[in-house]
Amino acid sequence: MIRLETHCHTRYSKDSLLLHSLLYIKCRLCHIDAIAICEHNNILGALKFKEYCSKRKNKVFVIVGEEIMTSSGEIIGLYLNEEIPAGLSCDETIDRIISQGGVVYVPHPYDEKRAKTVLSEDCIRLNSHRIDCMECYNGRNVDENYGIQQTRIADKYGLVKVVGSDAHTLMEIGRNYMEVKSVPLNSSEFRDVIKRCTFHTKPCIKLAHKVTKVAKLMKMIVKGNFNEIYRVINRKIKK
Repeated sequence: MIRLETHCHTRYSKDSLLLHSLLYIKCRLCHIDAIAICEHNNILGALKFKEYCSKRKNKVFVIVGEEIMTSSGEIIGLYLNEEIPAGLSCDETIDRIISQGGVVYVPHPYDEKRAKTVLSEDCIRLNSHRIDCMECYNGRNVDENYGIQQTRIADKYGLVKVVGSDAHTLMEIGRNYMEVKSVPLNSSEFRDVIKRCTFHTKPCIKLAHKVTKVAKLMKMIVKGNFNEIYRVINRKIKK
């Protein structure tokens, strides 16, 4: 059986410092055969990791994805050839994924801690016929009830369920994945294998959330985004 891990981030995301060299080593150690890299609002990280893996003797198949912030919350596109800009409507974002022959994938459809990024249920309802799959479990769920609610939403709209890693750090890789019959080389094969897969999940490593916050802060400092740092600190104080 093939181990497929979806919804992973690297240093090309605003909140991750994960190097491609370390990611590759961890994939090999954890026997991850295929991985979907889904950076926030860009496909550069996925393209770079795909190139990196292609030069290695022991290949890891890389699915080029993107976690796109729409006006209604986040949607993932898999098997993309072109980057999709953030800020578009839910409908247009899905249109653009489909026009590339990609997979429309909904991450964490319920998460109280990330309510601002959760795709609205109205968007899910209206586009259920165009959504290929939805996470019934996300590796960053801090509460087991989130997975229960995610499964409920997927079942409510009759959507194919998947497990999403959402790994941002090295410690999270290889913990949440699906066992499938073959490496999904294209979007059609992906849709086929996820219908008959086995889920492997482990509880969230809460320390990883803290590491992510540090990573995001470090990147803002390096870029000189001190106004944004001030706004974040101010929001924390007001809470």
